[in-house]
Amino acid sequence: MKIVTIIGARPQFIKASALSRAFREHNKTSDQKIEEIIIHTGQHFDENMSEVFFTELEIPHPNYNLEIANLPHGAMTGRMLEAIEVVLKDEQPDYVLIYGDTNSTLAGALAASKLHIPIAHVEAGLRSFNMKMPEEINRILSDKISNLLFCPTEIAVINLKNEGIVSGVHNVGDVMFDVTLHYREQAKAKIELSKWNVTDGNYALCTIHRAENTDNLSRLQSIFDALREIAKELPVILPIHPRTRQLLKRLDKETWLKSINILEPLPFLEMLRLEMSAKVILTDSGGIQKEAYFHEVPCITLRDETEWVETVEMGWNKIVGADKEKILNAYQSYDIELNKKHQQSPYGNGNTANKILEILINEKN
Repeated sequence: MKIVTIIGARPQFIKASALSRAFREHNKTSDQKIEEIIIHTGQHFDENMSEVFFTELEIPHPNYNLEIANLPHGAMTGRMLEAIEVVLKDEQPDYVLIYGDTNSTLAGALAASKLHIPIAHVEAGLRSFNMKMPEEINRILSDKISNLLFCPTEIAVINLKNEGIVSGVHNVGDVMFDVTLHYREQAKAKIELSKWNVTDGNYALCTIHRAENTDNLSRLQSIFDALREIAKELPVILPIHPRTRQLLKRLDKETWLKSINILEPLPFLEMLRLEMSAKVILTDSGGIQKEAYFHEVPCITLRDETEWVETVEMGWNKIVGADKEKILNAYQSYDIELNKKHQQSPYGNGNTANKILEILINEKN
């Protein structure tokens, strides 16, 4: 069986590592071999946002690197669609495997659909119900034309059902939980917190990358105003996303970044190490909201909504948008509900990649 995996952004590299590992393990003991062909669209071009992940997560080197980046959404998606189509015509895979909700996801889905190649969408069914988000458009359209929809939660299954999508839908759990469990002890053993002059449970970790924040100066200023207040009593570490870094070059960094520890984008294991030992995480990332929950670290989400509603319902995540006062109120009260035991994970048991592999094999047969 031949599978073409399409990835282009940091979260996709992480998720794809779990499936690539499952394919390799399967091939050690099975006569029914799986050939994985990896297309890297190039959407994330920063070395720490891309290349280092292939080494660190033991992902096979991409068979194709399309090097398509730094373009508006339409141009980027169109060029990816054109280039992916050429590869798919040459490779003629049994499945195209797509992840998440990026331009790479949508371009891969469209290219495969037009060539009548079955599409398997990992992380299907997520919805923010905010159509202003490019990610929401990408995930809805990708789900509509996918043949196998691998949902991370029961709520994702319900979202698809509400849209009339029931065929090929499977609740398999979240591959990010697989990855977190696989690498957590390795990160703890290899990486010392002293690298950043902090100690366990004694700092706040923050990430900001979504366009709704980075492209809106008033929202971004409100977030940084709150971070500087938090930094008066707790060290704040902020690995800087390339988009955020570009914007900050035009601003008064002495004022905006006062007392905030700005880092370059981090390799996966270093980021995992910082996540698991933080006192609190502030983020507009979807994936990091979950990872905070996996590590039993309270999360403050710098968005107006979330796809990962389970984390909110269980009391581990507070949605505050970019409002300074809401951010500070959440920070001051985040631990009120967290004296209870960590509840059973709604994201599966850490065996999602093998479940997906089994379904792919059964569907092919």
